[in-house]
Amino acid sequence: MSGNEHFFEGAEKLLEIWFEETSDNRNDLRNIARCDWENVLSHVNCEIISFSKNDLIDAFVLSESSMFVSKRRWILKTCGTTTPLKCLSELIRLASLNGYNIITDLFYSRKNFIRPEAQVAPHKGFTEEVSYLDTLFPNGRSYCLGPGHITDEFLDADPDQTIEILMQNLDVNAMSVFNKKNTTSASEATSISGIDKILPSMHIDDFLFDPCGYSMNGINEKGEYMTIHITPENLFSYVSFETNVAMTNYRNLINQVINTFKPGKFIVTIFANKCSLAYETMKELEVEYSKESHWKRTDMQCCNFPSYNLLFAQYSYNGKNNCK
Repeated sequence: MSGNEHFFEGAEKLLEIWFEETSDNRNDLRNIARCDWENVLSHVNCEIISFSKNDLIDAFVLSESSMFVSKRRWILKTCGTTTPLKCLSELIRLASLNGYNIITDLFYSRKNFIRPEAQVAPHKGFTEEVSYLDTLFPNGRSYCLGPGHITDEFLDADPDQTIEILMQNLDVNAMSVFNKKNTTSASEATSISGIDKILPSMHIDDFLFDPCGYSMNGINEKGEYMTIHITPENLFSYVSFETNVAMTNYRNLINQVINTFKPGKFIVTIFANKCSLAYETMKELEVEYSKESHWKRTDMQCCNFPSYNLLFAQYSYNGKNNCK
């Protein structure tokens, strides 16, 4: 691919931080003003496009993906050539002003980039990202499982789980919905694609980019979230799905997501702590899903941390049209 050809890096950088609970119930990250969030995001090189909220969570659709803010948890997911690690110092300062001085958990992860040479420091390579985080969190640990996963100390806390499904080589017809030549609005794209049926309890805030591309956030009354980001161009098509909805088995959810977007290959990661419903079912999910004859598992790794389990599995298309 020459330097003059259009390209967009769909693979996201995911940053999640939990702060230690305080005795003052007034402390809340959602008290941080929008202008302060805009300043945080200026370090990342992205902007706020849309906003939704309920009693438990604030959700921001960004020019490059999403941000979620709960009482003491902050999640930033950005694609392209954004620089999320650069906002950490400002975020920590704002958290301190709002009563949170201790970070209990910090997670940073990303899939490998198609064009890593196009990234901006400190994201030019995994080693550089680790080194940058080490300057702020010297006791962290790093792991390569396909996607990189960097962690700070693991501590038992509230039930916590995240499932990511990262898809490439998407079906051309499925991706055509997310082009303004074919679809007039984000809500139409959401409905035609079936995104609104994946987790029906979610209140959806969606955006269709010009000329193509799509982002959505969903939040429900339990404070759970769902987010999807789509780069539909055929040469580098990419879709990411993420949610922290608690389930005892994610097989049906995975099947629904895969049937919606029809990738040629995909990665599933599930990260759950000991308090989560998903903690004991991750190995069972891996065993069950590997029996699906239309998907060939090309890689699988399970890691057991002091308070979390991580499952990483990669699949490629194996000849049939649909999951059952």
